[in-house]
Amino acid sequence: MGAARLATVVVATLRPIPDAPALLLEPAEPPYRRSIVVSDVHLGLGSSRARPSGPPEASGEGMAEQLVVLAARHRAPALLVAGDVKHPIVGTPPALRPVVFDFFARLLAEGLDVGVVLGNHDVGLVRQLPREVVVHPASGVVLDGVGIFHGHRWPSNRVLRSARLVAGHLHPGFRLAPTPDDPEGKRRCWVRVEPPRVPPGPRRRRRHLEPRASEIVILPAFNPIAGTEALNRSRPARGRSFLYRRFLARGTPRAYLLDGTDLGPLPTR
Repeated sequence: MGAARLATVVVATLRPIPDAPALLLEPAEPPYRRSIVVSDVHLGLGSSRARPSGPPEASGEGMAEQLVVLAARHRAPALLVAGDVKHPIVGTPPALRPVVFDFFARLLAEGLDVGVVLGNHDVGLVRQLPREVVVHPASGVVLDGVGIFHGHRWPSNRVLRSARLVAGHLHPGFRLAPTPDDPEGKRRCWVRVEPPRVPPGPRRRRRHLEPRASEIVILPAFNPIAGTEALNRSRPARGRSFLYRRFLARGTPRAYLLDGTDLGPLPTR
């Protein structure tokens, strides 16, 4: 019954925006209202007393402007941040509070409908947001048939029933040969995986369902200076291993650069 129900659900098309760490979600049914989905904004990363918003390439103002441009270019009236809006894990320092508020105020001023799925860095975030921002729990939300969660904790059963899943948290990266301009050779990337089809097991009373999505997409970090996990060299660090072990390693994940270059399958052992 569950499998048949999943097969008949009409879900949106997921399309990575070329050269941007953002996903375009295009509904398959009316009213065809597009959404942009990003993750791991980490407002305040690299901040100082002189620059509470962070360095220019990762400032709240700059990232908000990027999102406004992307939304206009792709005619998307809605935006969802899939976790880790801010960088401090617990609480929001006084200097960062106006940065968070102004980031969302800029998006709302353009008429965007803005939502947030809470991430592990978002403790105490809600009180700093404009009231128009819709807040979803860390267990995730279903948007046009796509289950979206941050990735640091098990999503809700409603999310797990979705035919496709989208998460952040992992900060996926790929290590290439170093160059003078890029001595680390580490690039942000997308990860997509088609888990193997698993026949339904015996009916048991379980708190959480096992994911049965036909595709899982892991978003690159939106903040350009956020650390990345070089998934072609090693397993993720402890804080991100849950998402990798329970969702990605069950299939054959593939990595893609932001420009769409297919980097091939990633090792899972």
